[in-house]
Amino acid sequence: MGQVIIKLKRSLDLCSDSVVNILNNRRKRKATAVANNSHEEQDSYGSKTPKIRKLLSTTQYIYQELYNEQKNSDVAIMALNKVWYLHKVYLSQSPYFSSMFNGSWQESSQDFVHIKILDENITLEALDAVFGSLYLGEIEIDDKSVISIIAAATLFILDNIINKCTEVMADTINADTVMPYYDAACQYNCPTIIKSTFKWLEINLLSIYAKYRNILKYINIDLMTALISSPDLYVIECEFSLYTMLRAWVYLHLHPNCDLEGFQDQNEYQQQQAQQSSLEKAAAFAGNDHSSHAIQSFFLKRKETSSFLLTVEGQQYLKPFRALRTQYLITSYLGLKSVLNDNIIPKDWIHNHVVTHWSSILKVNNLSEEGPQNLSPDKFNENSARAGRLVLEPGCQKWCCAGIHSGLDLVLVCNSHVLKIRRHLASERKHLQNLQTESQFMIRASMTSINSQRQPMFTQKSKITSLSLEKNEKVILIKMDPQLVYPLLVSVNLLLAPPTASNV
Repeated sequence: MGQVIIKLKRSLDLCSDSVVNILNNRRKRKATAVANNSHEEQDSYGSKTPKIRKLLSTTQYIYQELYNEQKNSDVAIMALNKVWYLHKVYLSQSPYFSSMFNGSWQESSQDFVHIKILDENITLEALDAVFGSLYLGEIEIDDKSVISIIAAATLFILDNIINKCTEVMADTINADTVMPYYDAACQYNCPTIIKSTFKWLEINLLSIYAKYRNILKYINIDLMTALISSPDLYVIECEFSLYTMLRAWVYLHLHPNCDLEGFQDQNEYQQQQAQQSSLEKAAAFAGNDHSSHAIQSFFLKRKETSSFLLTVEGQQYLKPFRALRTQYLITSYLGLKSVLNDNIIPKDWIHNHVVTHWSSILKVNNLSEEGPQNLSPDKFNENSARAGRLVLEPGCQKWCCAGIHSGLDLVLVCNSHVLKIRRHLASERKHLQNLQTESQFMIRASMTSINSQRQPMFTQKSKITSLSLEKNEKVILIKMDPQLVYPLLVSVNLLLAPPTASNV
């Protein structure tokens, strides 16, 4: 990203009378010299138009004379082993220095101040830019310098610069910057950037981490727990994708020097993805065969017989796995087999869901009990399955929803105008199938347009809706707003059976 030159609002009246007089006298002498030169040139060349010389603006002149050339300094500031010869009247624009020079600090009567910089984010370049902005009234900020500048601005309590830094950060959130920005926002108390980076991760984490696997290293336990718990998380494919991501996340935290991106052959990975079913894609979502094998081998070769999360090493990772909708990991044999073989999640969690969740599904399918209807938003959000898809370009696209292994075949249909859901009933299905005339469930759909940095540009959501579909009946979930442009991320929250009190 290119540099952004941002003009800061400040008053030149902060200058002392003596500084103003000195500058005015110097400018007058220079202006007189320029005028004399213009007259001489006009006399020498007759009718030729005099050359027009543009004088420095007041702020540029101040910056050049007092900051760059450090003339008439009344205080020396030392930081990071460098000394700046500056002026208290300009530094006092900062509440930090204003309190220092005008309060009861020891430095108020000194002409040399040593500032100990404890924040590693603060660099010489950032200090130079921030000090210079007090004279020039503008500062250059880009995505490479913004964290160091906001760190320096926070130290000196320069809210104007902090606000400009947050604007630059908001405009440049992407896969490379999202975690540095999130950490900086937490450190320097920038709630708008915390919210923006969290939203970016909600929308993109599941669709980008296969390519940017090392991003998982920088997501701490609390952040991962919040993301997994979020009802607005865009889960690509199905809930099993979250499990494989968490498995890779734990592996990277245990092996911080491992570079999973080094395993990657993107062309081969994309070809494999095109040939796989939804569950196979989800199972491979942690990476290509090489990286997935390294991760799976680590857990399979553990010597402990107890589940990883019950070990001393694994207990710290309990919270994000508890936020996982474990009941949706057991709706297929491949998923159940993988979870049991990895032995990460305690088996009693799995056995509990085999009894309770499947019992609820079977009651709805076989005993004609009513499906979930009119639950509170909190109850729905906590228990619904999450599934999604990235739609790159216009055209009619169809894919099976998360209920395919729970007896209810639901197909999402997305074209240029609407997102629909259809209850599909086909005689060739070999797995469990709900044959009831009507099937009840609850659903909410979300669609988000993203730009080249994968930043959300526009989001449209349906309400949480209770539906009752007959065989092969379809219903429109969203009539797409014209502001929804491609590429689109589509997310669906789906609840097929009433939640049980035993969900982990």
